[in-house]
Order: sequence, then C-alpha cells, then structure tokens
Amino acid sequence: MLLDPLESRALLSHALANHYAILAINADSHAAVTDCLEAARQCEAPVIIETSLWQLDGHAYGGGDAVLGLARYLAELAVLAQSARYREVPVIFHTDHIKGPRTMEILTAALRGPAIDFSFGGRGLRASTVSLDASELTDEENVALLCRLADVAAEAGVDATFEMEAEVDAGHTPIERTRRLIGDVEARNPGVVWIWAPGLGTQHGLGSDGYPGFRVDLIGEHLNAVKTLTGRAIGLALHGSSGLEEHHLAAAARAGVVKVNWSSESLLERSGAARDYYAAMTGELSSPRHSRWKAAAMDNGVQSFVAERYLPKVSARMRLLGGAGQGRAFLKSLSP
Repeated sequence: MLLDPLESRALLSHALANHYAILAINADSHAAVTDCLEAARQCEAPVIIETSLWQLDGHAYGGGDAVLGLARYLAELAVLAQSARYREVPVIFHTDHIKGPRTMEILTAALRGPAIDFSFGGRGLRASTVSLDASELTDEENVALLCRLADVAAEAGVDATFEMEAEVDAGHTPIERTRRLIGDVEARNPGVVWIWAPGLGTQHGLGSDGYPGFRVDLIGEHLNAVKTLTGRAIGLALHGSSGLEEHHLAAAARAGVVKVNWSSESLLERSGAARDYYAAMTGELSSPRHSRWKAAAMDNGVQSFVAERYLPKVSARMRLLGGAGQGRAFLKSLSP
C-alpha cells in the first residue's frame, strides 16, 4: 500500500510511539525495489523506498531526465505497492538527496504529481514524503527552499509531509541550530515538517570504525527541542547508518529515530552478490553454445541470485530496528 502524505505522518507517529524505526532504502533499480518490498512483506514491516537525484537521472529510470525518472519510479512503485502481493505492506515513497538547479522542478513534480494522467485505486501519483539535500545550502537557503516547496503544495491544494535536515555530515548539530531551523519553518509554514535529520555523529558512505562519535543521547535532546517548538512529537531521521554498529542502530530506534537511511551498505551487498554471480557463471557465459548460456545471461539470472543474498540482509536490518510485525499493527490502527 503506497501511503499518501497524511498516512505517512500517521506511520511516522506510530513508529515514534512504539519505539521502532522504518528502514529507508535508497533503491536504484527495479529489482532492488522489488526485493525491498518482498523483505518487508516477509517481515510484516513498513518500508520507506527512497530515491536520490542520481537514480532519477540514471539509465534505469530517467535516462538523463530526472522528472521523467520520477514519474517512472512512482508509477512502477505504485503498481507493485497496490498489487495483491504487497497491499498489506505500508510503503512510503521518499525523495532523498535532491539538489542542484532542477531542485524546485523535481520536488514540485514530487509534490503535485508528474504531468502524466494516471492514478492507482483513486490515489494521486505523488511522493509520500519529501526532503531536499541541505549539504550545499546555508541555513537561510535551506529554510527558504523548504518554505517555497510548502507554498507550492498549499497553492496546489495538496498535503505535504517534509523531512528537514541540517548538514548531517558536519558532526553534531547544536540544539540551538535545531531551534533556529525548525522554528523558522514552523513560523512560516506550520505543521509541514514531520521528520528532523540532525547530525548525530555519522557520515554518508561506509564508515570503517563504527562511528565512535555517534551520540544516542542527543536524540532525546532534539526530540524535546522540536516538540517544544512545534507542539507535536516529531521523530528523527538517521543518515549515514551504513557501518554503524548494530547496538547503536537498535538504541537509536528505541530513543526516537523513526527513519534509518540505508544506501552504501545496501549497494555493497547487491554489487558483491552480482560479482559472485558472474564469477560463478564464467563457464555458462563463455559461449552462447553452452546449454545454460541463455538462462545465465538473462537479467533474471543475476537478479534472482542477488535477491537470494540480499533479502536476508534487508530483513535482518528491519528486525534490528524493531519493524517486524509493525506494518500489520499500523494497518490495524487505521481500521475504524
């Protein structure tokens, strides 16, 4: 079930109230999306499927046109998420790491829906939640751009649920900065931010030392500051989770992180499995006269092999974050 922005708020609130985090996978291929939904189905867990600019621009989706890539990504995800197989899996579609000169164009399309006339089960084809990459923005630019996007949604008469981030690779975000950033947006566009992503001592990419600077104790401080500013309970997003020690991930989920981004380690798992597949299939692929050449050469061969290796890794991460069974519990909470 592909969630709309208001349903996404409800799921994020459910995660915060029940002390679990939703795994947010930066999925860069059709096969990866399918594998993530399948892992969530097997765990009865909710899942966040997120995409960054390089996926939308990439060969699998936009072929250099990120707005076209967004439409294709959304359409294919909606077909899967609304299918009988995955209808009981709560799915958030999130934009992640969108930056550069086309930021407003891409995220406006995410908020309003692509300029293509189709819907699924009466639902508009739009992003569930939206964020923008603040790594190259000043705080003033970050606030102004997010508020512009909130205005775009309001003018279009659609709901919007935003994740706001600080420069998360810069160490530990001071509480004063949290108050300034969230407070400025709340003053201009109250009620739109539902995830806050401060720096907690991790970095994007694969950490080699487990991130000894990661501070679980800061989570509660940020939660309290944001609740005081907005009057509502807002969970945190953890960026740079690849390489973080398992006990830190579990503790972060219990403390109030509701969204854990997972990209670099996910890519490492998938690429390593693909490498092993082609190494194992050298004989079959060496000549088209081999009896098993066609089966080995088709995309299904490598995709099935990768899925067999990858699904247990995704499921283990969902269970570690406390998400197993929570998809079913959330859907039950929506029932009248």
